[in-house]
Amino acid sequence: MNTPNKLTLLRLILVPFYVFFLLMPSIPHHYLTALIIFAAAAYTDHLDGKIARKKNLITDFGKFADPLADKVMILSALACFIQLGLTNAVVLIIVVTREFAVTSVRLSAVSKGKVVAANSWGKIKTISQIVAVLVVMMLQYVLELNTLGVITFENADKLSSAFGVIGDVFLWISVLFTLISGVIYIVQNFEFIREA
Repeated sequence: MNTPNKLTLLRLILVPFYVFFLLMPSIPHHYLTALIIFAAAAYTDHLDGKIARKKNLITDFGKFADPLADKVMILSALACFIQLGLTNAVVLIIVVTREFAVTSVRLSAVSKGKVVAANSWGKIKTISQIVAVLVVMMLQYVLELNTLGVITFENADKLSSAFGVIGDVFLWISVLFTLISGVIYIVQNFEFIREA
């Protein structure tokens, strides 16, 4: 197994760790710990692609496993956000629907002997999702510092509401890119749907 594919597997391995910390409010600085692990996982996404292109190590396994690891990473974070009351289930439903639609096109292409890699819009979508997840966790960590007594905010409730709005804005921007990238992907590869 080449280095890019190992990094992709590492991204998958890191998912349960940031999920654990994200969902464990009894652990001090749990948002920060989850954020660091998630950021490390997200960085492997950048690194594996860079190495694969530079050293010409692009494989069919990587074309499938890399987007799959991205999906698991993002969907896990969004599911945790729903459980924590940080986002609306509609965000997750839209993202999951888009991913199923794109995966269906990919599977249809494979059945015809072709492997369809992610396009640049897919990368923009992934980056916007990663940024949104990081922003939400960072904002929640600031609020956690208040709870821990590290920083004291006089209007913690107002700040919490404002941070909720900011997090929602970032998440809905990522949803917009998710929809745009899904539509473009389906249009570009419509031949595989038509022939199905």
